[in-house]
Amino acid sequence: VLAYAFQAFFKKSRPLQMPDITYSFYPSYCKLFSIDYRTFPLADTFEIDIDLVPDNAGGMVIANPNAPTGIGMGLDLIEKILQKNTESLVLIDEAYIDFGGETAIPLIDKYPNLLVVQTVSKSRALAGLRVGLAIGNKELIRALEDVKDSFNAYPLDTLAIAGASAAFDDRESFAKNTRKVIATRERIAKKLTELDFYVVPSSANFLMAQHKTYLAEDLYLKLKENGILIRYFDMPRINNFVRISIGTDEDMDTLCRCLTTIL
Repeated sequence: VLAYAFQAFFKKSRPLQMPDITYSFYPSYCKLFSIDYRTFPLADTFEIDIDLVPDNAGGMVIANPNAPTGIGMGLDLIEKILQKNTESLVLIDEAYIDFGGETAIPLIDKYPNLLVVQTVSKSRALAGLRVGLAIGNKELIRALEDVKDSFNAYPLDTLAIAGASAAFDDRESFAKNTRKVIATRERIAKKLTELDFYVVPSSANFLMAQHKTYLAEDLYLKLKENGILIRYFDMPRINNFVRISIGTDEDMDTLCRCLTTIL
């Protein structure tokens, strides 16, 4: 869905805009599809500062919650971004929305240039199906279908459709699983704080954290030696942070024990 959206909406005379800390696939899509893009800086807190968001860009793509920070945006901020960009598409990528974020879907009727995309890969744990969805006005969806049909009119097989549909129907399991991830995330955030980490507030299924004295790359390598994989970003502004995905309670307890030994 993201690839179709980039091809359908973002080849403009003005560059596409995105935060300077964001999902790494966005720049990759721009390079793949020859789309000119620019970035605008997040605040020191890694939140979006509306005064730094460009006016009337050639398009806007924002992950909410952000990847890799996990920080979520409220609808009031999303509306301000839409009001600054009335002539081009604003794409809100809600891959992690079910872990505590606020969906922008209620704004679709008010803003015809808003496209919301979601996936079954995260909160519904069906990444192998490769199923995504887009929510927007009829004209936007028709434009996506035109791009889709020019490449592959049937990108989803019947098993993927059946699996995704069943996942949406099983609301009880979905709610139980997301509540569990959120509870574990909050427990581990507290534990990391006790271990002298600064933990970025997260509305996703991961935590981004910085230790007060231990360098992020060294911590990443030390945990790897112990068979534990976390994410290290060799990127400006976040090169002393690590990202820790939320697993089972047993996995997270193993991580905490290892961190206690290392630190």
